[in-house]
Amino acid sequence: MAMSDPLGDLLTRIRNGQRASKTSIVCPHSMLKTNVLNVLKDEGFIRGYSKREVRKGVTEIVVELKYHEGAPVIREISRISTPGRRVYSAIGDLTRERGGLGIKILSTGKGVLSDSAARAANVGGEVLCRVF
Repeated sequence: MAMSDPLGDLLTRIRNGQRASKTSIVCPHSMLKTNVLNVLKDEGFIRGYSKREVRKGVTEIVVELKYHEGAPVIREISRISTPGRRVYSAIGDLTRERGGLGIKILSTGKGVLSDSAARAANVGGEVLCRVF
């Protein structure tokens, strides 16, 4: 059966993995997930990720979760724009997440960017999720 919200599935796997104190999680591969994981890695929310081929034509992503003094680095991760309700934001309307401590991840014309990178590039787009 096809998955209706692959990005929501990735965020839920990360959330559940950190609640269970896992060192890593595994999820199916897609380019959107890879781009979102690049932003999370650049912003310091995860250690990293790697791709592995399960069998010909089927690839998985292994995400290494990050902890600080035993507590998960990601305290809250949630989907904003869903397949049933898309949320778009102009760059001027984009608010800072938790006083600048958190980030929002946007899908823009220039790729998947964090809110600070989108401000620097002066582009708005679809608000995919927020991370704190």
